[in-house]
Formats: sequence, C-alpha cells, structure tokens
Amino acid sequence: MERFIIRGGVPLRGTVRPAGNKNSTFPLISAALLTDEPVTLHNLPDIGDVQTMLTIVAELGAEITHLDSNTVTIQAKALHGSRPDPALFGNIRGALVLMGSLLARTGQIELTRPGGDQIGRRRIDTHIIALKALGAEFQSTPTFRLAADSLVGSNILLDEASVTATENAIMAAVTARGQSVIRNAASEPHVQQLCLLLNKMGAQIEQIGSDMLIIDGVGKLHGAEHSLDVDYLEVVSFIGAAVATGGELRLEGAASEHLAMARLVFGRLGVHWNEDGADILVPAGQELRVMPDLGGHIPKIDDGPWPAFPADLMSIAIVLASQASGTVLFHEKMFESRLFFVDKLIGMGAQIVLCDPHRCIVQGPNQLRAEEQGISSPDIRAGMALLLAALCAEGVTTISNIGQIDRGYERVEQKLRSLGAEIERRVD
Repeated sequence: MERFIIRGGVPLRGTVRPAGNKNSTFPLISAALLTDEPVTLHNLPDIGDVQTMLTIVAELGAEITHLDSNTVTIQAKALHGSRPDPALFGNIRGALVLMGSLLARTGQIELTRPGGDQIGRRRIDTHIIALKALGAEFQSTPTFRLAADSLVGSNILLDEASVTATENAIMAAVTARGQSVIRNAASEPHVQQLCLLLNKMGAQIEQIGSDMLIIDGVGKLHGAEHSLDVDYLEVVSFIGAAVATGGELRLEGAASEHLAMARLVFGRLGVHWNEDGADILVPAGQELRVMPDLGGHIPKIDDGPWPAFPADLMSIAIVLASQASGTVLFHEKMFESRLFFVDKLIGMGAQIVLCDPHRCIVQGPNQLRAEEQGISSPDIRAGMALLLAALCAEGVTTISNIGQIDRGYERVEQKLRSLGAEIERRVD
C-alpha cells in the first residue's frame, strides 16, 4: 500500500511542464488498431492507465515498441483477438474506446463491464445506439457482444454528447461504406485530437471541433505520427495548487487555447493567470474572493459538455472555493457520486453543505487542518483535489489509495517536490 505524506503551508514556486492529455491516449491507441501500418504517438503520459491500455492492445496482437518513456509505436499487423482481457478491462474506463476500432477492424468485439472511477452510473447505451446505426448487431449476455459483416455509413443522432461514444462512432465510421453524419457529437479537445490523427491516417472527417461531424468512409487507413497536446486538466490542477498555497508558477507549453472556460469559471473565485507565449504564469499572493451574480446573488458553478466547464475540474474548483471569501453553489450534473468526497474536506475544516448527490454549497475562506487519521483518494480527480487541500492545510496529512492519483497524473509528487512542496511517497 502506497501513500503520500504532505506537510502543508508551503507556497509552490518554480517551473513545471504538464504531461500529455490522459484522455487523448485511449482513443489514439485504439485508432492505431485501424491499420496494419505503424502509428507512432509522442508525449504519452507515463501513468498506470496508459500502461494498462497498451498491455490490453498488446494481448490482442498489436506490437508495441517503446521508443522512450513517453513515445510508443503501435503496429497491429494481425490482431488475433476481439475480447480484451476482462481483468485489465475492468481496471480502466477508457478501454471502452476499443469498441469502435475492433468492430471496424475485426468485425466483432466482446466486452465485460468496464472499470474506472466509481463516481456513479456510467451508461454505455449511447455507444450501442451509434454502432447499431452503422450496422452492428448487439447481444447482451453476461458480456456485451457486437458483430457486423460490414459497416455502412449512417445519420447518427447521439442521445447524449458522450465523449467515448462519439469516439467509438468516429472510429467505426471512418472505414464504413458511404457517408456518416454524427450529430450531438462531443467536441472535447481529445475528440478533436482523435479526428486529427485519423485524418493523418487517411480518414476524411470534416467539421472537427463542432457538434456535427461529417465522415466519408475510406477503404483503408495507413500509418501516421502524432504528438499529444498537454493535459489541460493537469494544467488547471497545478494552477490550483499554486494559488491555494499562495505560490507562483510557470507552466511550460500549457495549451492555453483549451482554458477559456476554466479561466472564466476560476475567475469567479478570484483566480487569474497570465500568458507568456506558450507558457502560463500564475502570480503569487492571489486574493481569492467569490464574485457574486448581479444583484449580489449567490453564484452557481456547474459543468457540462465541451465547451462548458469540464466535470473533471469540479473537485479542484471546490477546494479553491473553500479558500475564497464568499459563498458559491456547485452543481455537478453528470455523476451522482462525484461530490461525495467533500466529507473529507469537511473533516479538514471546510464549510460545505452537501445538498444532494449533485449539489453543494461552499462558504469560505476556511483554514484547512491536516487530517491526522489520514484520508483515502476515492478517484483520480477527487484524489488530486485532496492533494491540493493537503498542500494548503496546517500540519501533516496522509493520503492513501494514491494509485488512483497515479492513474491520471504522471510522477505528481516529483513535480510538486521540484516546486518546493514537502511531499513524499511511502510504501507500507
């Protein structure tokens, strides 16, 4: 069992370079299975979930060559399986994006229940609707099975703007016969990255970045090379860590083009940052203060599909709100268990009222106290939020179950130590 030991109250200072976008890795690795030629991916984050995904596709027959810790070449000359290892598949939610590529490449796929963060019910109905529209037949036994002799382009209306369902629909459509139109498509940066890679491989995808994608199927895809964007979720996490501790930070190559909504929302808590070319500069000593709505009303921060505020940043925003003067309502619309981590913040001294599974009210500022009995990381994003809370709390906090944090953040304690944080990893 590994745990972090953090002594709080130390302002972070220095320079850090964020890792590649975790949420891009799964669809890009999956896309590499659509061709028998090599696909090289640069700037992959060196984290547990990515290694698990690479192991899954290797066991399906893909050849994986590690050029360095963040670069791999994938060549799927002859896939000999269409049923991902249930034990590995049960560990990561992102492996769901194998549905579209394996169906297109092998004509079938059989899946057990996917893993990932336990943050509420996470339906796969939208995936099935999209793939059935392209000609797949679906069977639900103890496993999920999809099969198709051939896929045919179709007009697809997704019943929700699901990121992974959009990615599966795209990968199934790029080599389907004829044209596909995907409406109500997700448009997150990682969906855009998938489309850009596939077009490099010879796909014909138009209106990338919109909620309606037009795809003309092609007979065959070829190899390509692609570099992942930095992880904007990690960028904002480190911005939050700097602000919460009163420190100052430079984030190199921080992909500020993906942070417009985060800037607006965190700005309502008094957080601000500057841009210096491709870098982001976080000034020291920011005075956090909640900006009320017109008329002095309590503001609401809620999440939604891109370009709305990402659900994965709600946990970070809640911690920062506990350090801001004023009151704010958070409404997490997507997952009914994501806010349950706030009981740990309450135990550290935060003034938070959990109204229901989707809403909480935060009133600050509160000087957080170290949790002497220790706290456990429930999922990736809540784990990082608790790490931020520990960094600005008085005293020493122990965080267990840090494998959850490792799933999403590359060498996080090493990066934090380079910025002056007093944090160590211990193995019991």
